[in-house]
Amino acid sequence: MTKVANIADELVTAMQQAAEHARGKRKLRTHRPSHRYGATRIRRIRERLKLTQPQMAVMLGVTVSGLRKWEQGDRAPSGAARMLLRVMEREPEAVVRALADTQDRLAS
Repeated sequence: MTKVANIADELVTAMQQAAEHARGKRKLRTHRPSHRYGATRIRRIRERLKLTQPQMAVMLGVTVSGLRKWEQGDRAPSGAARMLLRVMEREPEAVVRALADTQDRLAS
C-alpha cells in the first residue's frame, strides 16, 4: 500500500504545482534532452555509416518518411532512437556489426 500512497502523494503535489502555475505563482521546470540530434547531425551519422535513408530507417525502426523529416529538421528523434543515434555516432562499427542481419534482410 505504501507504493499507492506515494503515487497518490506525488499526484496531489503535481496538481498543487499545476494550480500554482495556472495562477502565475509558480514557473514549471521543463525537461530538455541532454543529447539533441539536429538535421545535419543525423544526416552526417548516416553518411558516415554509408547508409541510404531506407537502410538507416530499418536500423532505427522508423519509417523512411520519419527519418527524412528528422534530416529536414521538421521533427526530432526521441527515446530509444536518440540513444541508438548516439551509439551510431560514437561506435559506428559496432552498430554495423550488431545490425548486419537487418541490412541482409533489406538487401534481399
